[in-house]
Amino acid sequence: MSSSITNPVPATPQVASARSRALSSFDRTLQSARSTVSFRETLRLAYDSFSAGKARFLLTMLGMVIGSASIVLVVTVGLTGKQYAIDAISGLGPNKVEMQYSGGIVMGPNNVSAPDDMTIEDMRAVDDQVPGIVNSSPMLEFHSSISVGSGITKDAMLLGVSPQYKEVRNLKVKAGRFFDDQDAGTHAHVAVLVGPMATELYGSYQAAVGKTITVQGIPFTIIGVFMESMNTYGNSEISEHTLLVPYEVARYFTGTDDLKEIFFSMENSQEVEPGAKRITDIIASRHRAASVYKAQTLTDILGTMRKIADMLTIVLLLASTITLIVSGVGIMNSMIANVQSRIKEIGIRKAMGATSREIRLQFLTEAVLLSLSGGLIGTILGLGIPFSVRIFTDFKIPMGLPWSALIALGTSMLVGIIFGTLPANRAAKLDPVSTLKYE
Repeated sequence: MSSSITNPVPATPQVASARSRALSSFDRTLQSARSTVSFRETLRLAYDSFSAGKARFLLTMLGMVIGSASIVLVVTVGLTGKQYAIDAISGLGPNKVEMQYSGGIVMGPNNVSAPDDMTIEDMRAVDDQVPGIVNSSPMLEFHSSISVGSGITKDAMLLGVSPQYKEVRNLKVKAGRFFDDQDAGTHAHVAVLVGPMATELYGSYQAAVGKTITVQGIPFTIIGVFMESMNTYGNSEISEHTLLVPYEVARYFTGTDDLKEIFFSMENSQEVEPGAKRITDIIASRHRAASVYKAQTLTDILGTMRKIADMLTIVLLLASTITLIVSGVGIMNSMIANVQSRIKEIGIRKAMGATSREIRLQFLTEAVLLSLSGGLIGTILGLGIPFSVRIFTDFKIPMGLPWSALIALGTSMLVGIIFGTLPANRAAKLDPVSTLKYE
């Protein structure tokens, strides 16, 4: 018994080239089988599907419109509230540093204790040593009954301040004028009256200007009426019965250089905190070690208000996303019904060579386009309302562009992907034989 062994014929360059072309052709055929429909065709099929059921898809889209518009409006409202709060607090003096004596006792002659108050010399020392201070004002406080004529007297609080006090405290002169350096230098007997007291005594702001009041027998001419930039509800040194007079005049009533408070205004907000620390150190170094002096600024309050406004905006945004989630469930239900009504179409497409990937991509594209279309319309509506307010009124609403639009559109797309995946997977897994038999 014999056996023969056939040796393989060595591959020639022509054979190798033919094999390479065959493999390349096979790869192209395989790739074509995986993706036989272009994305443009997928979009056209999605458009045809929308056109066939306009009413159903428009109602499904409505939830996305409302949700997206809500997100844009929530961001706008949050920014508006934040800006309003910051502007209101800044009205007290955004770069203000307010120095107060907090405690500490100085033992005087015969072991009699006395407060270690600040003096006008402390203010001058700070002005000389701290760069960045643009305005400063001492403040003396004393209470007295004032006579307004016709035997009428009123209890009032008189504050002795410098002309720079108006700038430091950002006061608004409603009638007349504020006293100036010439009034202070000549020790003029002039006063500026707070608005509520002017209205109470004389009926209006303008009527108060030029009137004369008497403080402990000394006549003062009212040269102006002022108001604070915002209502502090009694949480400032100014009350509803306050008169401002030049510091040089007020010290004659108190008989001392001791100051209740000293106000400073820094050139910019970045200098407020470093400046406050430096001012505190200088004043403390000029007094007893046991004495305590504190600087009050608006920096911490402004920071806190920004954080509160941001947190409220985030909470409202989360509430708005609930609307989008509900509309996402509606999109999922609509797409499931859409798949159910197009079972035979899916079977025909699979029989003609469409892959599961293409079927999945088609229905996922429809869900995303449905969600994104609603998001786009809602974003336009949400931006249109504040834009209209800015155009047709004097109220300047801060806009959240581009973040509000990006958040709304991004969330809409994400909702479409998440809630469109289940119907798309269900369509892709349908058996072509069963679908062709479906009635």
